Amino acid sequence: MSKILFVLNDPPYGTERSYNALRLAGSLAKTEGEEVRMFLLGDAASCAKSGQKVPEGFYNIQIMLNRVTRSGGRVGVCGTCMEARGIAETDLADGTQKSTLAELASWTQWADKVLVF
Repeated sequence: MSKILFVLNDPPYGTERSYNALRLAGSLAKTEGEEVRMFLLGDAASCAKSGQKVPEGFYNIQIMLNRVTRSGGRVGVCGTCMEARGIAETDLADGTQKSTLAELASWTQWADKVLVF
């Protein structure tokens, strides 16, 4: 079994880094024998905001994040980063949780591979 930690830093829209990370994480999370965790730091904390509305035909980061969690992936969101951006725990998408840098450190020790986007 492979244990993979994704660390995202970029906002949900405006760049494609979070989009591409979620594409890869979603594929890996569906693969037997792969365990995926994701930690959202800085502007990436906004990726976990529920109720995202995007133009028709445009990708939706919240839906992509749900694919990861529905496949058993765990998603932590930096609490300090949430507070700096006015995101309350009640604003978080299903399957995501407010987290800490201590948990990120623990997940880093747990992981076989750490991918930073």
